[in-house]
Amino acid sequence: MTTQDLSPTPRTTPTRGRNRQVEDRRRLMALLSDALVAHLGVVAGAHPVVLPTAFAVDESGPDAGGTLYLHGSVAAGWLAPALEQDVCVTVTELDGLVLARTGFHHSMNYRSAVVIGRPRRVTDLDERRRALDLVVDHMTPGRAATLPPATRKELAATAVIALPLAEASMKQRAGGASLEPGDLELTGWAGHVPVRRVASAPVTEDYVSDPVPEHVLRRVTTLGEG
Repeated sequence: MTTQDLSPTPRTTPTRGRNRQVEDRRRLMALLSDALVAHLGVVAGAHPVVLPTAFAVDESGPDAGGTLYLHGSVAAGWLAPALEQDVCVTVTELDGLVLARTGFHHSMNYRSAVVIGRPRRVTDLDERRRALDLVVDHMTPGRAATLPPATRKELAATAVIALPLAEASMKQRAGGASLEPGDLELTGWAGHVPVRRVASAPVTEDYVSDPVPEHVLRRVTTLGEG
């Protein structure tokens, strides 16, 4: 698999909106680095569930194409089914609202990734610790090194699953509204509204006397630049 290949199988090859398909794996990694929430889709018993979760990525991880790490409680009802079948993980960032002169062409600007595959449960202790540190650092880079190591009790209560990034696709939309013949003859405003994430100043807990760490202040700044 080359660094350009994001659709190695038919089920991760877009069938609609091919003009929005992203083929460069580096752009997938950039999206996964930027986004903060993933949604895990799995059939649990008699019905499907889609669960939001924090995540982390190790581009050079042990799985094909790199590793996407997800975590949850060992008592979670989705855990056992997720390990017995292929799952789907989606990550989406909203970049804008697209307002056309017709309702049909209203849309959104976005970056969205879909990853399909069979996850594995991470049982190696060192890999589990590293994966959980990656999840913490994905939220706030540099945070994990400032925290005490996870205890055996915490590790026993937390499940980590790893999903290969080999089978993935990405689509992206940017810019203004689409035009049909005759739209220029209509009246009314059309354009797009850029949307970005922002962070407010950190709020220190009442029981904490320490100053806000530099890595937290940096994270506020980088989120404001998003």
